[in-house]
Amino acid sequence: MRFDGTSENQNTMSESSAKDPLVLFMPSGKRGRFPIGTPVLDAARKLGVYVESVCGGRATCGRCQIEVQEGNFAKHKIVSSLNHISQKGPKEERYEKIRGLADGRRLSCSALILGDLVVDVPQDTVINAQVVRKAATDRHIERNPAVQLCYVEVEEPDMHKPLGDLDRLKAALEKDWGWKDLLIAPHLIPALQSILRKGEWGVTAAIHRDTDTSRPFIIGLWPGLKNEAYGIACDIGSTTIAMHLVSLLSGRIAASSGTSNPQIRFGEDLMSRVSYVMMNPDGREAMTKAVREAVNGLIGKVCEEGAVDRHDILDMVFVANPIMHHLFLGIDPTELGQAPFALAVSGALQYWAHDIEIDVNRGARLYLLPCIAGHVGADAAGATLAEAPYKQDRMMLLVDVGTNAEIVLGNRNRVVAASSPTGPAFEGAEISSGQRAAPGAIERVRIDTETLEPKFRIIGVDKWSDEEGFAEAAATVGVTGICGSAIIEVVAEMYLAGLISEDGVIDGAMAARSPRVLQNGRTFSYLLHDGEPRITVTQGDIRAIQLAKSALYAGIKLLMEKQGVEHVDMIRFAGAFGTFIDPKYAMVLGLIPDCDLAEVKAVGNASGTGALMALLNRDHRREIEQEVNRIEKIETALEPKFQEHFVNAMALPNKVDAFPNLTRVVTLPERKVLAEDGGGEGGGRRRRRSRE
Repeated sequence: MRFDGTSENQNTMSESSAKDPLVLFMPSGKRGRFPIGTPVLDAARKLGVYVESVCGGRATCGRCQIEVQEGNFAKHKIVSSLNHISQKGPKEERYEKIRGLADGRRLSCSALILGDLVVDVPQDTVINAQVVRKAATDRHIERNPAVQLCYVEVEEPDMHKPLGDLDRLKAALEKDWGWKDLLIAPHLIPALQSILRKGEWGVTAAIHRDTDTSRPFIIGLWPGLKNEAYGIACDIGSTTIAMHLVSLLSGRIAASSGTSNPQIRFGEDLMSRVSYVMMNPDGREAMTKAVREAVNGLIGKVCEEGAVDRHDILDMVFVANPIMHHLFLGIDPTELGQAPFALAVSGALQYWAHDIEIDVNRGARLYLLPCIAGHVGADAAGATLAEAPYKQDRMMLLVDVGTNAEIVLGNRNRVVAASSPTGPAFEGAEISSGQRAAPGAIERVRIDTETLEPKFRIIGVDKWSDEEGFAEAAATVGVTGICGSAIIEVVAEMYLAGLISEDGVIDGAMAARSPRVLQNGRTFSYLLHDGEPRITVTQGDIRAIQLAKSALYAGIKLLMEKQGVEHVDMIRFAGAFGTFIDPKYAMVLGLIPDCDLAEVKAVGNASGTGALMALLNRDHRREIEQEVNRIEKIETALEPKFQEHFVNAMALPNKVDAFPNLTRVVTLPERKVLAEDGGGEGGGRRRRRSRE
C-alpha cells in the first residue's frame, strides 16, 4: 500500500507536508502529517500504530474501528473535530446496517482525513466475539502480533495464464497486503485448491512473521472471510501450569486457567525430577509426555471456557524454568543437575506446535522466551520483561518465590540475576500440616500477644475464625491444613508474640502462659487449630522455613554486593505465592531485605504477563532477547560469602542486617536466646536487641 504521510519525528519535512493535517493516535501517542484524503488506517500503518484489519480495506471485517475525539488539545496543539473526518460512505453504511457500529465508532479503512485529528484506537474492539471471562493483567499491551489475517480475492484460473493457484494466491497477497517472498506451510498445499474453490476465490490467509528480516509464512488458509484468530500464553511451573487464551486481533483474554503440573508425581522439586531422569531409562520420556498432555488438556479447558475452537489457535508463547523448559521440549535435563549447570540451549526458540505434539491448528507456531542461565529460566526472563528493572532509575529487586527462587536486581545501568534453592517449604511441602493453596487451607494468621490465642482465615471463607458464623461457613470446606502465605505469617506472628526466639527456637517456658504450647520430647510446638485435623506448628516446621528463607536472602545479599548497594528501593514479588504474601510478614521473617513497605508489591504471575506481552507484540520478543544478553548471572554455589549470608539469615529477621523501615511500623521483640530444646540456660532470659 502507498503512504504519503510524513512523521513529525523526521528531521526534515517538505514545505507542503507541513501544511497537511496533523493526526495524533492514542494511547500510543504517535503522530504525523498526512495529505487530505488519506484513509485513517493508512496513516496508522505509516506511523506503526497497530490497527487490525483482515479484509484489506473492504469495510467487511470491522476490525479497524477507531474513535475521533473532539476538542482543543492544547498540549498537542491540535483542534480535533468530527468535521475533520469524512462522512460515512456506502461501504461503511452497509457495514453499519448489517453488523452495527457503536456510537462514535468509525471504520478507519473508509474514514478519510480532512483536518487535524486526535484518534483513539479502542482496546476493547471485538467483532463477533465472546465476552471476556477473566483478565490476566490490567496493563495496556500495544499489539503487534506475529500473526496477521489477510483476506484476498484471487484471480480465477485462465488457460491463457498458466499460473498455479498458489502462485496467484501469493500474487494477490503481495498486491493487496504487500507480502513478498512468501513461504507456505507444506500441509496447506494439498488442500489449497479445494479451499480456493470453496471460497469462490475469496480466502483468508494467516501470515506469520516473527522478525522483520525473516521470510513470512502462510500458516493457515480458510475459504471466505475469517474474522478471528487466537494465541496461547503459557507459564509451565514446576508446581502449576498457568495459561491464557487470547485474541490475536483484539488483545482480549477469552479465558484463563491453570492446572497442577503432573510431573509432581515424579518428584516434588526440580532436582528430584532430574534424579528421576538419571535413575530411570524412560524417565525423560515419561515426564515430557506428562507435561505435554497437561498442556493439551489445559488448552481444551480454556477453549471450552472461551467458546473457542482449539484449531483457531495460531500462535503460542511459553515460559518455564530451565528444567521444565527442557522437559517440555523433550531435552534431557541431566546436565542441569550438576555443575556447571549447562543448558542445552539458552536462546529464544521457534517451533511448529505440531512438532512437539501440541494439538492446535496444524500451522500454529510456538515461541519460547530465552533462558537467562542454568537455573534462571525463561520464566525469569518473562517476569523481567513484565517488570522491566532495566528501565528503572531506582534499584528494583524482583523475586519469584518457588521451589527454586529466581532473583533479579538492577536498574537501567546494570542488571544481575541468580537462583537460590529454597525448596518446596513455602508451598506447603516439608511442613507437618502444610498443603497447597486450596479451599479449606489456612491462609492468614494472627496471634494475640497477651493471650497467645490465634485466629485465622481459610481459603473460601471471608470470616476470621473468631467471628460469628465462621464455623457454619467453614463446615462446607473444613479446615484442612496450612498453605504457604500462612506459613510465613504464623512463624512471623509467633516471633512477634515471643513464642519463638530470634534464632527460631520455640520457647517451652511459654507453656506456662498458654496451653497451646505443647511439648514434643525435647522440642515444643504451637497448636494453631484444635480440631479435625489437629494443626500444629512444630520446631521442624520453623527450621524448614528458616532454611528456605535463608537461602533466598543469601542470594539477594550476593546480588546487592555485586551491585554495590546496601539497600533496595523497591521490591516486586512475582508468582502465585508472591501474590498472597503480606510484605510486612515477609520482612519480619527476613525473607526480603529492609525496604519502604509502600514500595513492596505483589505483581502476580509476572512470568505469564511477560509471555502475554511477547504473544501480543513481537517487538517485546526482540526486547527481552536483547536484555537477557546484558543480564549478568551470579552462580550462588560458587560464591564464598553465600554461606556467611545464609547463617546470618537464619535469625529473625537477620543476625546482622538492620531493618529501620520495618521497625518504624512493627515493634520487634527483645532478643531472646534459647537452647535448641526451648529450655535450659538462657531459656527465659532476655537482653535488649541491638538497633545499630
